[in-house]
Amino acid sequence: MDEESSLIDIVFSWSLPDILNHHLYKHKVEQIPDTFSSLLHYMNSFTFPLIEETRADLCSSITNVSKAPTFQVLEIKDAEPASNMNYAISIGRNQDIEFDADMYEPGYGDLIAFTVVRPKCGDDLYTDATNFTVALVQRVKIKKDNVVLLVTSSKPIDPEESMHKKLDATNLFVVFLMNLTTNLRIWEALKFQLDGRNAKIINKVLQHDFVIGRRCNFCFKEGNYRITASILAPTVRSFSLNTSQAEAVSNSFAMKYCCHENSVKLIWGPPGTGKTKTVAVLLYALLEQKCRTVTCAPTNIAVLEVAARLLRLVTQSNGYETYGLGDIILLGNRKRMKIDDHTDLLNIFLDYRTKILLKCFAPKSGWTNCLSSLISLVEDPEEQYRLYLRNEKYEESDEEDGYDEEEVEVSCAPGNRSLKYTQEKNVWKEVIVKILRKNDKKINWRREDPSREDKHSKSGRKKQNDFSQNQKVMNFEDFFRSRFFSKREFMKFCIVNLLTHLPTSFISLDNVKNMMTALRLLESFGTSLHSDAVNGIGLKDVLAQIMNVGQFVNVFSILKKTRKELLNILKSLYVGISVPNIYDEYSIRMFCLQNACLFFCTASSSSKLHVTSMELLVVDEAAQLKECESNIPLQLPGLRHAILVGDEMQLSALVKSQASDEAGFGRSLFTRLVSLGYKKDLLDIQYRMHPSISLFPNKEFYHRQIADGPNVRQKNYQKHILRGDMYGSYSFINIPFGREESCDGYSLKNRVEVAVIAEVVANLFKESTGSKQKLSVGVISPYNAQVVAIQENFGTRYSMDPKSDFSVTVRSIDGFQGGEEDVILLSTVRCNGNGSVGFLSNCQRANVALTRARYCLWIFGNEATLRGSRSVWRNLINDAKNRRCYYNAQDDHRLAKTIVATLVDIDRFEVSLSIDSLLFQEAKWKVCFSNNFWTSMSNIQNIEIRKETLSHLTKLSNGLRWPCNDKSRIVIDGKSAQLVELCKVNCMNYIVWSVDVVKVHSSYSQVLKVWDMLPLSKIPNLLKDMDYSFGSYNMDLMYLCTFKKLEGTLEVPVTWPVHSDVARKITLPGTDPMQHLCSTFAAMSLNDN
Repeated sequence: MDEESSLIDIVFSWSLPDILNHHLYKHKVEQIPDTFSSLLHYMNSFTFPLIEETRADLCSSITNVSKAPTFQVLEIKDAEPASNMNYAISIGRNQDIEFDADMYEPGYGDLIAFTVVRPKCGDDLYTDATNFTVALVQRVKIKKDNVVLLVTSSKPIDPEESMHKKLDATNLFVVFLMNLTTNLRIWEALKFQLDGRNAKIINKVLQHDFVIGRRCNFCFKEGNYRITASILAPTVRSFSLNTSQAEAVSNSFAMKYCCHENSVKLIWGPPGTGKTKTVAVLLYALLEQKCRTVTCAPTNIAVLEVAARLLRLVTQSNGYETYGLGDIILLGNRKRMKIDDHTDLLNIFLDYRTKILLKCFAPKSGWTNCLSSLISLVEDPEEQYRLYLRNEKYEESDEEDGYDEEEVEVSCAPGNRSLKYTQEKNVWKEVIVKILRKNDKKINWRREDPSREDKHSKSGRKKQNDFSQNQKVMNFEDFFRSRFFSKREFMKFCIVNLLTHLPTSFISLDNVKNMMTALRLLESFGTSLHSDAVNGIGLKDVLAQIMNVGQFVNVFSILKKTRKELLNILKSLYVGISVPNIYDEYSIRMFCLQNACLFFCTASSSSKLHVTSMELLVVDEAAQLKECESNIPLQLPGLRHAILVGDEMQLSALVKSQASDEAGFGRSLFTRLVSLGYKKDLLDIQYRMHPSISLFPNKEFYHRQIADGPNVRQKNYQKHILRGDMYGSYSFINIPFGREESCDGYSLKNRVEVAVIAEVVANLFKESTGSKQKLSVGVISPYNAQVVAIQENFGTRYSMDPKSDFSVTVRSIDGFQGGEEDVILLSTVRCNGNGSVGFLSNCQRANVALTRARYCLWIFGNEATLRGSRSVWRNLINDAKNRRCYYNAQDDHRLAKTIVATLVDIDRFEVSLSIDSLLFQEAKWKVCFSNNFWTSMSNIQNIEIRKETLSHLTKLSNGLRWPCNDKSRIVIDGKSAQLVELCKVNCMNYIVWSVDVVKVHSSYSQVLKVWDMLPLSKIPNLLKDMDYSFGSYNMDLMYLCTFKKLEGTLEVPVTWPVHSDVARKITLPGTDPMQHLCSTFAAMSLNDN
């Protein structure tokens, strides 16, 4: 590898066999050490693990290429600069119809491959036409009929002589393989010494330095910590932090004032200990001090969670609604972040803010122009009307703003200057909600279909032309009202959005109050213009201040006063607020980045912040972030301190390459520092789990350092949603009859566990809806195949919306990290004879799985397999048994019935009918089965016939009897004629059964014996053998076998004490008839129908 090579150069150099070769870098990937001798040693330690991980990720994509989004190529052209193999690839707007177009949208950093067929396997990417050609997407242009990808190709493409000719003979496609953006950014960060970025904090963590995490001695001597405590005291009290949370916030906040050294602080946040709340309060305190802080996380989900929590604290504590949000920025990819699903975060999303401010800053139609023209209109309306009349086209320039003359109705007394603050705030709140809702409709900030935009613009122009032709000159009253209401709407838009999106350094608190007053006066003045009094007098006379208004003198006085106040406040705003003279999106974006205080993004996206200077870095979920990836934000200009918040006992970053994984490529900086003994602030009270849930993970993973919060110890925190001890707060439920099945060789599923969980969720739904108790349920499993199987079983029966009364979320354990629900059902899947549990043995994965529930955690698994694994799961089962929280699924007759039905469905009927105390455990009759019956059943392949057989056996075991007319077609002699009965299953098969008497302890009891299931033609031969078996039965025993007792219409078994008169007369045969007929028989209890 050349020292000057970039990561994309290396990727472009690979052939298809190279990518599929798992040993390509086997001897170059070395163990990443715990300490490093130099900065160069540190950076180079991650280089080959990153290359190998990129290869493994690409290999995985190619292996699954049949499922990848595929687009047809329409045209290929050269793009500038052509010498770098840059091309413009035109593709259809919709991807291959086999895939959901909403699932994928081409973007920067995508690696695509060319192919002449829709790929079904990796070999389809290697053809004579394409010779495994890949390209990196540099830019995407969405046009009316197609999408143009500006790409850099791995090989030269001649549009005229090579690819273009192929289009006539065969189709050409591009297929998405993976996105390289994060890996490219990591590579750039690892090679940063070439451009001299900020390495102060990275140098701090190279060596075994026990100073990290401890207080600065200089700050301690200067009393900075006491000053910090006094500043933070009101914040700590207002947000009710516990002692450990307050200490973590205080120690981290003090870093802002430390200029003696660069430092790293570790906050250890086990599950449910309020980690997100602690981070949000810390960020709130830093925001109040205008400290420029970047908050990163490994995933978009984690970023959105902490941003939403901080936003709630700000809006709840701010007396001016959205004022101050301009100091906060959320940046990232709109689609990957799913911003459209988080409307509460729109007001801090940078792309959205840029579009809004572009509208407000516009020189001809923005804030300044609108404010100036509104002042002129209110101050001298007659002059404005004369100018209007001189304008021959008399076009309303305001129509360009896209705002109509709609009024926002607000309950407010016109011109009432004595309005209290609370009333003024209500006006402000109502207006702001309506304006912000309009923003999303009025401002085209999303990437929309150009064809739709074109249609709309043509339609709009046509309407304007028609309007211009038909429009008549307005009189004064119509002119003033029309112009005022149009200006008022845009003025409200500007006021609300400037307050929301401008940094607080550009709007003083006095101007905020003036803006709120302006909103009230605009509403009041508009309301007065529509009053009957004004209409009766004539608007022109009123505005001209003619005093002879008779009975309407009071209305005139109010209007005059309101107009004067409005004019004064508008002039004050014109002087007090001056928006920047920037009119393009890039400049506005830079303006926002340079003037905000808090920034939220993924660690990868923090590369976009290298254009500005920062002070502090906060990394949430730091234990999930690869150390090499954390280098991206750690190199931000001006950065002095870093605060890492996480829990090394939860899942680390996912690594696909086995070689890179074994080398420690997935290890986080947080985990490495902890392993070196660095001090960390522990959050030591958990507020999520019922104590019976938290008990085992606290003991197993945290050495009993975590206390249960007062909320979870309250009596009402214990929920009994389903009846039975099995469904308490914490249970392990043994599923002894499942079977793990491999899916595509990559993942596992267990259909018996799927069925059991589906039954439990159905019962939860029934109880929740019946009691009208709101409930959120999470179903988690370590295997994606099991997740898919459960989702397919559920279908659309349950809502996934957490706001609904009953919601169900189904995810993998890895995908559920950071989540929580009222009830968690954990499906462990593994069921084998050798105790193999694979990556389920990972303690971090087990910890995540066991700490997601609030009220109830029910663990479903095979005890024999999990105990045999010699992992944390053996300890869990032993703990459950010691605490009497261990149950067998068949103890619940509903689950027992579900298990049997599933075993029949998956063609394991022999298991379902040989399980002691499972099939019919609450039946009235005890039932015995012959081996001949099992043999006959195993020969029946039709699942429906098997189910029908089970149904008939269930009815018989519960005392239902019905005649079989076909019995008369068989010639029956001997004792079997008196004892044997037939039950017709279908036109071909009959169950042959009888009632017998067996001795149980000190009594004789009737039992039901099932001999076989046969076609009618074969039954006579069976009866001959049975006659031989019944030969030893005396008349008294025959009498007991044929004796019948009814309870209503049901026939029930009879029991006689051994010493009763009738029992003394009978003699049971020395050999059971079934044992004579076949060597053994299976005895079972029967389930309720």
